[in-house]
Amino acid sequence: MISITIPNPDVTIQQRKQEMNGEEAPIKPINGFIDLHEIPRDKGGLILFYNNRDELLFAGKARKLRQRVKKHLEDNVSPLKNHRDEVNKISVIVVEDPMEREIYETYIINTMRAKYNVDKVFFE
Repeated sequence: MISITIPNPDVTIQQRKQEMNGEEAPIKPINGFIDLHEIPRDKGGLILFYNNRDELLFAGKARKLRQRVKKHLEDNVSPLKNHRDEVNKISVIVVEDPMEREIYETYIINTMRAKYNVDKVFFE
């Protein structure tokens, strides 16, 4: 039997509704997230999107983490496009090796039963 331990997230950001009393926010939020700068720009790894009940909505991998997170929050082809309003928390795990990213992604999708992943799903 293979034993896989999911690494702890390197960065976790929460959705924040910024109230500035009519003034413009200093950082333009993307779908309510203003701390995207904390996600590494040039590192590869895994991205986990959670709802407000800490249920995994979607898990993905990326060669450049911050760029991929932004695409999921803004792009029209993201599997999350119809469910962005459910995303409350984003966790990022830095994993540089592409093979390890692939293994972790498949394992996380199936053990944590990611709600909106359709590829690599082995659970019913």
